[in-house]
Amino acid sequence: MQNELQELLDKQAIYEVLARYCRGADRCDEALIRSVYHEDSYDNHGYWQGSGSEFASFVTNRLTEANLATTHSITNVLVDVDGDTAWSESQVVATLIRRGTPTRADTMGARYLDRLSRRNGEWKIEERTVVLDWNKSEVLDHENTPIPIHGFTRGARHPEDPVYKLKQGLKCSSD
Repeated sequence: MQNELQELLDKQAIYEVLARYCRGADRCDEALIRSVYHEDSYDNHGYWQGSGSEFASFVTNRLTEANLATTHSITNVLVDVDGDTAWSESQVVATLIRRGTPTRADTMGARYLDRLSRRNGEWKIEERTVVLDWNKSEVLDHENTPIPIHGFTRGARHPEDPVYKLKQGLKCSSD
């Protein structure tokens, strides 16, 4: 029973590493992205390959310059733990809203294939390969949206996003 409980705790810790990566990318929080990778990690994002630390700097700058907002959502996360090492496969749908006119949304369906390890009691990514399964691009029509969008608290980049206010114990809505 103790081994099964430890495996569940490890899988949850690994899932949180993956979710922190997504938050870091969407909020352009370089320190948060960097925190999910070991110092000697390797990341293969197709158009960019190198260490996780270097990727954190590259991707936050790129997303800030090229996009108004992004959303990375992971699903179907499978994790296989073997002691202090693990591998995971996560499906990801990433939507990037481009700067410019007309406003375009680029969406991709992909998978994160990760090898992770626990060092000093903490799980982090050793190696990531992003596998692209599909992608599309479309022009957004802000005038004819089928849902009312006024009144929502709007997302922002690090450190202005409401999640950082919430973590500080502040009111996160803008009303």
